[in-house]
Amino acid sequence: MKVAVLFFGVLTEVAGTGTKFYIDVKNLDDLRIRIYDDFPEMTHYNFRVSVNNEITADNPDLKDGDEIALLPPFAGG
Repeated sequence: MKVAVLFFGVLTEVAGTGTKFYIDVKNLDDLRIRIYDDFPEMTHYNFRVSVNNEITADNPDLKDGDEIALLPPFAGG
């Protein structure tokens, strides 16, 4: 099972990429642990999580091909 994680805003700089793929993750909490292991400095940033274009605060099970976006606060003007 493989999911794509999309990084936006400052998180792109922290990760050094706009997209990273993860395999064998069960749910969103499992994925967060893997992301924080890869990018420990990301724990210092606030961001929302979207799973397949739907923002969630829950811990949904992930399926093959899911797209997870990490969305820091955006400033507009």
